[in-house]
Amino acid sequence: MTTSMSRRLLLLTALLSACAAKPPAPSKLPALRLPPAALGSARFALSQRLSVTRLDMADQPPQRVDVQLQLDASGLLLAAFAFGQRVLLMKWDGIELIVQRHAMLPSEVDAERMLRDLCLTYWPADAVRAALPGGWAWVQTAAGQELQQLGQARLVIRRLDANIVEITNSTEGYQLLIESQAQEGA
Repeated sequence: MTTSMSRRLLLLTALLSACAAKPPAPSKLPALRLPPAALGSARFALSQRLSVTRLDMADQPPQRVDVQLQLDASGLLLAAFAFGQRVLLMKWDGIELIVQRHAMLPSEVDAERMLRDLCLTYWPADAVRAALPGGWAWVQTAAGQELQQLGQARLVIRRLDANIVEITNSTEGYQLLIESQAQEGA
């Protein structure tokens, strides 16, 4: 690894660690590992910019990462990049979640949370509802969808337009803005 690359990865680690200065509490939201087959004929091939803001640090600029996402009934493939380097690779086939992380990627970047958020964002509502444990509901609202526990919103997804999704997770303390563009040739 070159010195320049090492410096960029150290900077990325510092940026992401600053965003997670106080480690997030363990998730109290249900884990979701929905089978890709539940997507039916839906197919996604997207270039995305993810902007993450900690809710207790809303005055700080968001941390950003670029993502390539391919998702269809056969599986999910996600690659995250920062400073031109791949820092995360996730593969989900409905049976096994395979995660390759760059050594400099902070532990606060949690693949299980990412998979859950992807399931909530892209899978059909009926598949999400069927996978939730008792006391939880996936509810359509005027503003979007809410993951509710005993009637209280714990995570809210709003589709700001056809290419922008906003996830506000008050339980785990973050807001995620997902800006997507279809990949060329997809």
